Amino acid sequence: MQRAVLAIDEGTTNSKAILVAESGEIISRGSAPVPTVHPRPGWVQQEAAQIWQSTIAAIAACRAEAPGAEIVAIGLSNQRESILAWDRNTGAPLGPVVTWQRRRTAPACAALKAAGHEAAVVARTGLPLDPMFPATKVGWLLDHHCAGKAAESICVGAIDSWLIWNLSGGRVHACDVSNAARTQLYNISDGRWDETLCEIFGVPLAMLPDICDSAHIFARTSGVDGLPDGMPVASTISDSHGALFGHGAFEPGEEKVTFGTGSSVMATLPEFIAPPRGITTTIAWSLNGVPTYAFEGNIQVSASILPRTAELLGEEEVNALLDLAQTTERTLGVILVPGHVGLGSPHWNADARGLICGLSFGSGRAQVARAAAESIAFQVADVFEIVEQNARKGIGRRFVDGGPSRNPFLMGLVADFADHRLIVGESTETSAQGAAYLAGLATGIWPDLETIGALVGHGAEIAPTLDASTRAEARTAWTLAIARATLGTG
Repeated sequence: MQRAVLAIDEGTTNSKAILVAESGEIISRGSAPVPTVHPRPGWVQQEAAQIWQSTIAAIAACRAEAPGAEIVAIGLSNQRESILAWDRNTGAPLGPVVTWQRRRTAPACAALKAAGHEAAVVARTGLPLDPMFPATKVGWLLDHHCAGKAAESICVGAIDSWLIWNLSGGRVHACDVSNAARTQLYNISDGRWDETLCEIFGVPLAMLPDICDSAHIFARTSGVDGLPDGMPVASTISDSHGALFGHGAFEPGEEKVTFGTGSSVMATLPEFIAPPRGITTTIAWSLNGVPTYAFEGNIQVSASILPRTAELLGEEEVNALLDLAQTTERTLGVILVPGHVGLGSPHWNADARGLICGLSFGSGRAQVARAAAESIAFQVADVFEIVEQNARKGIGRRFVDGGPSRNPFLMGLVADFADHRLIVGESTETSAQGAAYLAGLATGIWPDLETIGALVGHGAEIAPTLDASTRAEARTAWTLAIARATLGTG
């Protein structure tokens, strides 16, 4: 019987599960959709029960592909910054899952900035005051769905905590350091929930999960459909961080971009470095009580601009849009800024909105299609520039993963505008694979990072081909378009 680690990647649109053999090979996969609703403009939410049901369905589909595999450990990766609350006694969700995309708490962030709290928040967390991060969302949940309940009877956590709670049969409320570091309630220098931050955001400490290393036996399964009791839940990590680990990017200055609905640019650091304006400092993972720090830029709208633009241009699918984009070598001055839910790193403007500018009588559908594709590359290049200027030891290998990384045209644009060689990850499930490696590390399946690094496969390398003057001209036009998208927003 083949031994394997079950890795669950609970994402924004799908729950995925994979089985990773001791050789590092993925021997089976399963997935199930996660519904998302938009009850008002800027409100993006999900249902906790549906996330758990989707997870169970993904596990069942994965196991059905390899019924003879012996599962020896479970690892988790999860969408970050999505937050929920539930009843500690019954496990019943208290309100919706408030996702990372939801902008509802922009006024609360503005009020905290006006009160002079941002400097203290950034110093403790490495994160700016922005509605993407969960702390103000917790306040919204407490005000609207938990009124009258004692703090000790409420659990608040990210998706990893919700999965651990359900996998353990409601026995364990815990998270790992990478998820804690994204809440804006965790002090990344002191390594603890921060009383000052909890006071600023109005979140009682009693609601928060226990914090552990990313490779750690958090719980053992109990009463889970499709899984025997007693299986170790041996890792959890935020999805973007899991992708960095899954690439084997263990050396300072190694960097990756995960492309998806949004995108995350992350680079490991030799030590804690205070975040420069426009990007954040976070904890990539923690092993044996030692955190690995990272710079990160979070892009709100990345590949999700492609289906939206395809719809606007009357194309039936994204591939047709990208084919159209490749029928022209230049946009002829057309720029598309995907500020549909505001702009994330490095601009951090929640009030920005999307626009298409630079139109002329020479502009057509092909130019708009190419501008949509280029917007993905421009945003990544903006973040790369700041990371490279501040990482101290420079940037080494740059990896890319996620669905769009399989498209040579898109990745060629990224390499061109960032002016750096890219390495395409071999696996299409890098986040889940990172979670699997961590779970294997915690349970002795793989003894050390060197062994894991030898398992990681890498695909094609893509080199930049754009000349410097054309690149500079395009980046200047993009910068001017960003200024238009943020004009009058403060």
